[in-house]
Amino acid sequence: MTKVLDQVHVALASEPRLDLHEFPIELSYVDSTLTLEGEVGDVAAKKLALERAAALPEVTGILDLLRVRPAQRMGDGEIRDLVRDALLQEPAFGDFAIRRRRGERVETAREPTDARGVIELEVEDGVVTLNGQVPGLDDRRLAGVLAWWVPGSRDLINGIAVEPPESDSDESILDAVRLILEKDPFVDAGQLRVGVKHALVRLTGIVPSEAEREMAEFDAWYVFGVDKVDNRIEVRV
Repeated sequence: MTKVLDQVHVALASEPRLDLHEFPIELSYVDSTLTLEGEVGDVAAKKLALERAAALPEVTGILDLLRVRPAQRMGDGEIRDLVRDALLQEPAFGDFAIRRRRGERVETAREPTDARGVIELEVEDGVVTLNGQVPGLDDRRLAGVLAWWVPGSRDLINGIAVEPPESDSDESILDAVRLILEKDPFVDAGQLRVGVKHALVRLTGIVPSEAEREMAEFDAWYVFGVDKVDNRIEVRV
């Protein structure tokens, strides 16, 4: 067990996006399952930590207890309201039922007749959980990104089912990333190009600031199914 934990620590320490001094990760390994727990700086660090750990052959299962440092500390109620409002205001979900769970109680925010989809949200300790059923993977991905965009979100558990089931692909991820970039009011998607191969997203183009460059990268990381992001966007004032 100690050997495996040492190997995981070395793998994590070799990832440039992880700062284990500022954001230490607690590791435990039981019955070939590795548990990672702690707070990381951003969603990229979270995904890369999990990817590095999963690459070790001794690790056959992972329990992900990593949380992302929020852009703004918020209570669960405030996060819940903001996620609900984001879902309600999204035109693509105009004919979806939107529900909010608080413990055993479910509150209905919108319940259209013959709803085309259902999204139910819950928040606990800054972790947003989405459940329900939607007609397409793009809907599932969009709902997840809207939850990540709320400044207080620390993690996302996206349990939304797609009915009928839909096979994933690089083309589907590509469409989703383009859609998210277009919806981000702080990113000029017209100046960016996106490529996807084996779930690795490559971003190219020109933006006027480093802040916009970073926002475009995080938008890609937020998309469900994206394993890595190669940010080659140039900054030109």
